Amino acid sequence: MRIKDTLNLGKTKFKMRGNLPVKELEREKLWEDNQLYQQRQKLNEGKPSFVLHDGPPYANGDIHMGHAMNKITKDFIVRYKSMNGFRAPFVPGWDTHGLPIEQQLKKAGYDRKKMSTNEFRKLCHDYALEQVNRQRTEFKRLGLQGDWDNPYLTLMPEFEAAEVRVFGKMAEKGLIYKGLKPVIWSWSSESALAEAEVEYHDVESPSAFFAEKVVDGKGVLDNDDTYMVVWTTTPWTIPASEGITISADFDYAVVQHDDDPKKYVLDTELLDKDAEMFGWKNVKVLKNVKGAELENVLAEHPFDSSKKLVTMLGDFVTNDAGTGLVHTAPGYGEDDYIIGKQYGLPIFAPVDNKGYLTKEAGPDFAGVFYEDANQIALDKLKEQGQLVYYMPYKHSYPFDWRTKKPVIYRATPQWFASVSKIRQNILDAIDTVNFNPSWGKQRLYNMIRDRGDWVISRQRVWGVPLPIFYGEDGEPIMDKDVIDHVADLFAKYGSDVWFEREAKDLLPDGYTNEHSPHGKFTKENDIMDVWFDSGSSHQGVLAERPQLTYPADLYLEGSDQYRGWFNSSLITSVAYDGIAPYKNLLSQGFTLDGKGHKMSKSLGNTIAPEEVIKQMGADIIRLWVTSVDTSADVRVSMGNFKTVGDSYKKIRNTVRYLLANTSDFDPEKDSISYDELTSVDQYMLVKLNHLIENVKKSYDNYDFMAINKEIMTFLTANLSAFYLDFAKDILYIDAENDKRRRGMQTVMYEALVALTKLLTPILPHTTEEIWGFLQEPEEFVQLSEMPEPKHFANEKEVTAEWNNFLNFRKDVLKAMEDARNYKVIGKPSEANLILYVDEDTKKALADLNVDVAQILMVSELEIKSIEDAEDDVTTFGDKFAIEVQHADGKVCERCRLIKTDVGSDADYPEFCARCAKIVRDEFPETATTGFEE
Repeated sequence: MRIKDTLNLGKTKFKMRGNLPVKELEREKLWEDNQLYQQRQKLNEGKPSFVLHDGPPYANGDIHMGHAMNKITKDFIVRYKSMNGFRAPFVPGWDTHGLPIEQQLKKAGYDRKKMSTNEFRKLCHDYALEQVNRQRTEFKRLGLQGDWDNPYLTLMPEFEAAEVRVFGKMAEKGLIYKGLKPVIWSWSSESALAEAEVEYHDVESPSAFFAEKVVDGKGVLDNDDTYMVVWTTTPWTIPASEGITISADFDYAVVQHDDDPKKYVLDTELLDKDAEMFGWKNVKVLKNVKGAELENVLAEHPFDSSKKLVTMLGDFVTNDAGTGLVHTAPGYGEDDYIIGKQYGLPIFAPVDNKGYLTKEAGPDFAGVFYEDANQIALDKLKEQGQLVYYMPYKHSYPFDWRTKKPVIYRATPQWFASVSKIRQNILDAIDTVNFNPSWGKQRLYNMIRDRGDWVISRQRVWGVPLPIFYGEDGEPIMDKDVIDHVADLFAKYGSDVWFEREAKDLLPDGYTNEHSPHGKFTKENDIMDVWFDSGSSHQGVLAERPQLTYPADLYLEGSDQYRGWFNSSLITSVAYDGIAPYKNLLSQGFTLDGKGHKMSKSLGNTIAPEEVIKQMGADIIRLWVTSVDTSADVRVSMGNFKTVGDSYKKIRNTVRYLLANTSDFDPEKDSISYDELTSVDQYMLVKLNHLIENVKKSYDNYDFMAINKEIMTFLTANLSAFYLDFAKDILYIDAENDKRRRGMQTVMYEALVALTKLLTPILPHTTEEIWGFLQEPEEFVQLSEMPEPKHFANEKEVTAEWNNFLNFRKDVLKAMEDARNYKVIGKPSEANLILYVDEDTKKALADLNVDVAQILMVSELEIKSIEDAEDDVTTFGDKFAIEVQHADGKVCERCRLIKTDVGSDADYPEFCARCAKIVRDEFPETATTGFEE
């Protein structure tokens, strides 16, 4: 036998390196083979429900790091709730309709106009399912728990039917109407867009200041020689001009300049700035007029002398730029439309689906692309002597988020869902929701308060058709029984039936309507906005599936969804049922590259989850999510993941040490009760239970950064830097069944079990690996329950005593570091530590009732009165001083401490008295056989 054979050197097969890219795949297969999600659901039957409703990602392309961050966060919550007393089913979903899929098919060479609608829709359907399968595999590889075999897809017949019923309920309440009003129009997509489908970029537009001749001054302005100086950043819309908008509250000056006999009208506050910009000299103010006095003044259209432009009073006019007089074309803008309706102006928008002006714009503009029409308009104004000034103007402008092309505002006949009629109800519903972060409430509130009615029609084919029929007189038909019948057809056949059958075959048998005396009907060809699709998921999924609940407990998506899914879901739910579809709303920021730029494939600055998984494993991405503040935008770089990899190694190595040193511990037989533990073991159990309590609170508050910090602090500061630092002298040296050793193993085993459970929502692959080394009844840690924090009668006293000691220990470690620097000792085990203390400190050390020398890892400890301290001893205030000497004696070959009693037992000349006794008791034969070299 060798000396080391007398030591309790812990062993474990838990490897230092996780080899996650390989081992995770094996573990995921094991989960699937054992149907762990289903097993967990069965275990949770009868418990209170917690439903996190998955916002559907769009089924197109590989998942990106933003997807990963979002879905992993959801998985943290679902896993935690499932292990903490809730029935928490998770049904993943996908948004499967819409323009991007049509565009992908176009890129692949398919021409929608050369095939039937149903042929094209079949291609879209198949492409969407391919993308769903592709993304599902990628999501599952992140270790996500859920009902992946039964997701919800917006193309599913039952979902489409539910969506149509939502539409029907809104129509029944008078919330659906057709109107001619300006909408965001994407000429590149040839379709109307919702606000959530645009993104804003800075652009440079031609800013034109031009003069329009007054022909009826209403007694306030002179006719014929007076000109209104009007401002626009869209000269191409001048052919559709119907008026001039000013502010009732502004003062307007009538001026002349130089030798020009014409009189010009513009805002008084802007006069000096504009005159300088225009190059006007010797400006003379003839009179000032209040804006309200100019109402209904008529001016001549610059391109059509037969057309008169009315001066209107509007609240959207500002005087931070321009002239205080705004060119107004009601067919080309929201503000223009509203004021135009107020003054009874025609809604005129002579531009086609592709952005080309029509013949109604006039012969100079017919067939011209709208951007090219800007120059034509400027040239005409200049030629007529009406262009006062021109300059480029930088401002933020909306773009189609899919095609990345600018959009226009264009009046077209569209179907709308009224927000204005139920706006207050929606705002009231917001008050019932809890928001995290709290600022989300104001953001959503402002968006609902300020938004216009919702354009729900799209001029595409891949989507859910608007279930509207038309009578012979063109009257729309949206009867409840008709829409219910269409919903039933969709549930049975899917929405393709709308395009497969004639209108009469989609109506209930024997249906008649006063608007079709001859029984002839037509049907709407537009489809619904995809935001209406996903926005109806509270009915298509939550209310439809028996394991889910409506409203959901939580919606969790990116902060862009305040104008997207959060918004559309809220509107439809309040319209349908009078309530918000969610009780809690949690939003996240975006993932950016390491420099803070938006990630883009075209910029080459993306990091795909797959790339990190192949190099490091999914658990590294999952741990990374807890290391960043996801409520704000998050920077992503490979360096981030490498740093997180270091944290992962710390977790793994600490667990490995704990496993190795509890490998001979049977919790059933060897556990020591709390009351019989030493005070330092009690202190660690108190700290462990504080950790459990704090981590669970953080899970409940969705504060995953706090969980990361709490656990890493416990591992590094409480375990590694303290408890496990002195543990070897007990774990390795004491007899196997020594009560002190078993007590420490009790703490370590409890810490292992608790940490494994607490980390399972975050690192499920790794914790399942750990679980295989523990002696717990559940086969999988995912089927266990979260630990409950325990409290102990003496925990306050124990915590105070040991916190004081740890502060004292910091000074001791500093003194020993100084001694090491001065070559007095090489390491703490060589030290004879002399503590000069006052009576209170002496009593505090004694009250700990532990071997303080062992805790401080020194060979010898002397405690003396503070009054005995010499002048050259390092003092710490007036309560204690520390002296470090080199210990006297020899090094014990077993415990490696320097002891004066080494060799005191003749049979064990290399051992100190403590080690000699342990070995004699545990291995009595060695007294005669001795040890091998």
